[in-house]
Amino acid sequence: MTATTMKTYNSLFALTEAFPNEEKCVRHLEKLRWPNGTIVCPFCGSSRKFYKVTRGFKNKCADCTNEFSVRKGTIFEESRLPLKKWFMAAWLMTANRKGISSCQLAREIGVTQKTAWFMLGRLREVATAISGIGGPIGGDVEADETYIGGKEKNKHRDKRQHLGRGGVGKAAVIGACERGGRVKAAHLGSTCQEAMHEFVERNIAVDSNLFTDYHPSYRGLTGYTHQAVNHSVGEYVRGQAHTNGIESFWALLKRGHYGVFHHFTVRHIHRYLAEFETRWNMSRAELAGSERLDCILEATPGLRLTYNRLTQ
Repeated sequence: MTATTMKTYNSLFALTEAFPNEEKCVRHLEKLRWPNGTIVCPFCGSSRKFYKVTRGFKNKCADCTNEFSVRKGTIFEESRLPLKKWFMAAWLMTANRKGISSCQLAREIGVTQKTAWFMLGRLREVATAISGIGGPIGGDVEADETYIGGKEKNKHRDKRQHLGRGGVGKAAVIGACERGGRVKAAHLGSTCQEAMHEFVERNIAVDSNLFTDYHPSYRGLTGYTHQAVNHSVGEYVRGQAHTNGIESFWALLKRGHYGVFHHFTVRHIHRYLAEFETRWNMSRAELAGSERLDCILEATPGLRLTYNRLTQ
């Protein structure tokens, strides 16, 4: 671990003391993006020679003569906000177990709600990239499906679908959790056997011990030692077979959904899932506040999310 990540930011005050100005933020981001001190030009890929440009903390490539800052090619590019506010937003998103709403973030860092919403959208894009790192999970793994959305009885009369109970009008999601380890989650178009088998085979290593409920779509899986518990007859634990771990993740997700965000649109639900997944995995890895922040900052290069793409 480098000296820059040895500090712990266990409060927003401690974070602002560590990064009081733009220069401190830029230098820290440069150390994370170019850890060996070798700058790489985002335009031509050269690392031969650069000149420091004091205006805007920029570098000028001696080969292509383009000027660029450490923000180039990251979620911070073309943002007029100081990096200090971005650092605060990333810290707050990773520190709050159930997430933080755009209204609350706007009050905390002093921006408009629309700006805070866009910032969170960009940070969730980073979380999506992080969630794809690490490969399949394995060992003892629990898999389960659930539905995200409001209850039919609580909806306006014009929005009720009158198709029955359960998952009516909700988004189907599936998740898998290593016991004591990482979690993987995804939005499904349906809970058909083909979709659920595809998720399991893509995210859970072969030869793992797989524990599920009695949903019929789990039948026919090969390559796993599969055990299931039958919730419909009151069976929740049978020896080592249970799904308590993944259900704890669902409980956290739904508390965030109902208590913080109040609504997930289907268009953005994969981003919210990535946010909760990344935060869960960070907590299981027992990362300190500084390490969580650095994890987000290190994953920003190569990611761009424009407002038009976010709202399409």
